Parts: sequence; C-alpha cells; structure tokens
Amino acid sequence: MPILRTLLASLMLMVAGGFVLSAATDHFRAFTTETARRIEVHEHPVAVPDVLLETASGAHIDMAGFRGKWLLVDFIYTRCPTYCVALGGEFAQLQDRLATPLAQGRLQLLSISFDPENDTPTELAAYQQRFRNRGPGWLAARPVTAQGLGQLKRAFGITVIPDTFGGYIHNAAIHLVDPQGRLIEIVDMGNPDILAQDVVRSLDR
Repeated sequence: MPILRTLLASLMLMVAGGFVLSAATDHFRAFTTETARRIEVHEHPVAVPDVLLETASGAHIDMAGFRGKWLLVDFIYTRCPTYCVALGGEFAQLQDRLATPLAQGRLQLLSISFDPENDTPTELAAYQQRFRNRGPGWLAARPVTAQGLGQLKRAFGITVIPDTFGGYIHNAAIHLVDPQGRLIEIVDMGNPDILAQDVVRSLDR
C-alpha cells in the first residue's frame, strides 16, 4: 500500500533524524555552540595555559601564579559599551559579596583584556575605577604576547569578531577556575548573589 510505505519511510526518517540530532546536540542538551562549550567544560575540565599577563599596575604575573586559589575570570575590552560594562559592574558586586575569601587570598577576580594593543595598564586601571574597584581581590590584565592571548581564547572558548565600528562582538560569561588551574565551570552574568553562593560552596569543598 503506497500510503503505508510512505508513512513507514517518514517514520524511519524521523527516527534517523532523531539519532543524528541527539548525537549532534549531546543527547539534546546542547542546541548552541555556547551551551555545548559549557557542558564540555563541566564534564571535562580544561587546563588553563601558563600565560604571562601584565596587570593594571604594570606588574607581570603568569597564570600559574594563581595556583592554590580559586579564580573567577572574565574577558573584556575596556572600550566595550555593552557586555563588559555589565561584567565590570558584576565583578564590583562580587568584591563586596566575596570580600572575606578575597581578603584571605583564597579567591581572585581576574579580568583579562582580549584587546591588549589598546588596553594599556592605564586603560585597565581606569576600567576598574569606573566600577569603584575596592582594591585587593580584583586584577585587570592583558596578555603580554599574541600567542598567549590565542592560548587563552582557545582554552576558555572565547570568540572575538571585529565589528564595523572599531570594536568587537564577543561572547560573555564568568569562568570558574579551580586551585589546580583547571577551568571547571562557565556561568552567565546577571546573578551575582547566586554566583557568590556557588563560589562559597566551592571554597568549602
């Protein structure tokens, strides 16, 4: 019967398509590249490369220097009028909510510029001051070399695309790095209270 054969063929195509979609979306959990990135990091932590950074004070520090403490990392450029403004404001709030572990040296907030040519130490310091930086606990820095920047972008899954106005289109999130130097979680900005609670739980592990 032609109709029955057509129905069976359609059913087989739907089943096959379901298997393909399941495989492509990690069993329907990842419908975007960003979601897939977060799932992959959660299940398979990523070693953070030992990249040399220059801070807003002009000091040099490598990523290995943060071993032994938890890190909250975001990626910014100081001229950004959108995401980076939100991230800066959120880090300022986290300085208040996580003041104790920051003061104890158990935790560090780190903003890394992906526009090191323009984001000099002076610009990085001004960026922090726009959000009333409370001092110790939050560093803003830029990679010293283009190679180091590339390594960080690959490890953290940062996508940066020049726009037509001299700025960049980029993904934005807050990244949790454990004391062993592994990226273990990527979370959305916009919920500093929840993030602070999650970080405190991590510190108590």
